[in-house]
Parts: sequence; structure tokens; C-alpha cells
Amino acid sequence: MLSATLGHAFIPVERMDSSSSLPESLDAKRAALPTRGAGHMAYYSDTSGSGRPLVLLHSVNAAPSALEMKPLFEHYRGTRPVYAPELPGFGHSDRPDIAYTPQLYAEVLGDFLERVVGAGADVVALSLGAEFAARVALERPVMVRSLALISPTGLSIRRPPGGALSARIHRVLRLPLLGSGLFSLVRSRRSIRYFLGLAFEGDTPPEMIEQAWRTARCEGASYAPFCFLSGILFTPDAFESLYLRLAQPALVIHDRDPNVRFDRLPELLAARGNWQARRIAPTLGLPHWEQTSATVSALEDFWAGLPA
Repeated sequence: MLSATLGHAFIPVERMDSSSSLPESLDAKRAALPTRGAGHMAYYSDTSGSGRPLVLLHSVNAAPSALEMKPLFEHYRGTRPVYAPELPGFGHSDRPDIAYTPQLYAEVLGDFLERVVGAGADVVALSLGAEFAARVALERPVMVRSLALISPTGLSIRRPPGGALSARIHRVLRLPLLGSGLFSLVRSRRSIRYFLGLAFEGDTPPEMIEQAWRTARCEGASYAPFCFLSGILFTPDAFESLYLRLAQPALVIHDRDPNVRFDRLPELLAARGNWQARRIAPTLGLPHWEQTSATVSALEDFWAGLPA
């Protein structure tokens, strides 16, 4: 366990210099937590509220950050302790050239819950972040009271490549000329505006475009995204090995998503009584941005039905 080797030391924000020129993802206190092998993980928090802690986990793509969870962070700050970590390789966290894997992220998140947040947190996770959150809930169940997954991956009948194929794709992406050229295209303003635009029914907030463009220019910005693009960060059998095994109450918030399919959601709801679903339409992957009130209502209804 990471917590057994790292103790309870916290690193002030000034110690993190890998993305020192990057604007803040949220208007909140930022601190850093040391990890084993992945540098320091940045996280935002507002602990002025009381009650059960809430953890908001961003998605994984070419340039994610805690900004993706801003509407929920702003809504709940002051009413309950709220935390928004930035996974290693993204945002203000360190970006070492390491093997980023689902297990690495689960260990880092589990350690964050144990050392910073405390037991029994409600976790809201976006897209691929849902698979990492589910893995933590399985491995350290006392730390997670409930899961609310927004447009989660792992529910499609199509499986990611995984295994040897993902490893080969990753090696190709890491070829110096090919990789640098590809990432230059991916991180361009035009590309970022296009792909973010796919997740919005209306206009894309300019702050999301700007933050993604800036975070994709930090040193080491391509390392974790290349693991994502190759499929390494996906759990090939997430439906069976993660979601079907969960004992905690879980909610899926969804509608349409150009990048994620929910083919097996009906099967999951029929098989496991601890799962619920709420469709918030019309949205395209980020309902908490375009229909914040409806998303909050879905969360509140879900939490209200949980045991005290």
C-alpha cells in the first residue's frame, strides 16, 4: 500500500514545478501529495463545508484537468468537503516518463483517499475516470461509500485493444518523429476545439479550450496521453471485472456521447440491484456542464436513498 511507505507528508504547491506556468484549474486551494513512482499528484480542495467528503475525478484524454469538474466543485464547495485531484501525467501533477496503467492510477487514488480525504467518500468520476474509481472501490471498499459515474467507459460491447496490441501501438506512438508530430496535431487549438466541441450540445466554454491547450504544452505532456491513445489505460473486461463486482451503490449519469457507448447498461441494471441510471438529455458527455441543475438533482436523489 502506498500509504504504508509514504507516511503523511504533504508537499506545498511551490515544490511542484513541472507545470508552474499553467493557470489554476479551479479557484481553490491547491496542494500536492507524493506518490511512489509517479511524482507528486496535485489536488484542489475546499473543506469549509461539513459532512461526508465528495471527490470529483476528471476524465482521461489528451489534456484533461480538474477544470472538467468545475460546475460540481463550485456547487458543493462550502456545503461539504470537496476534493478534485489531477491524475499524474495531467494538469498540475508531475508528468514523469513512466508506464501509466489502470493499477497505477487506482493505487494513487486509493492512497489519496486514505491519506487526504478519509473513509466513506462519495466519488463522482467522469468517463475513463470511472474505471479507475471502480477499481479503487473494489480494492479499498471502506474508502468509497458510493460511486456516481458520468458517461463512464466500460459499458460498450466493443472492447479496447489491450494486451500486446496496445503495447505495440504505444511503441509506435513513442517513435520520436511520429510521436512528436502526432501530439503536435492533437494539442493544437483547432484539434482541442474540435474534440471538446463533440462533448457539448451548445458552445464549448472558452476556459476549457484554453486550459486544455495550455496543459498540453507542459513538459512531459505526451507521456500519459499516449498510454491513453494506445488503449493501455482501459480495462479490457471492465464490465465483468469491475462493474459487476462492485458492492457499493452506484449511479450512471448519461445521455449520448460521441466517444462512449452504453450498450451493456441495461444488462448491468438487470444483473445488479446496487446500480441505478439517470439519463439527462440532451447532452453529449458533459451533462454537469450543460445541465448542472439536472445533474445535481440526480446526484442528490441518489445520495438521499443511501443508508446514513
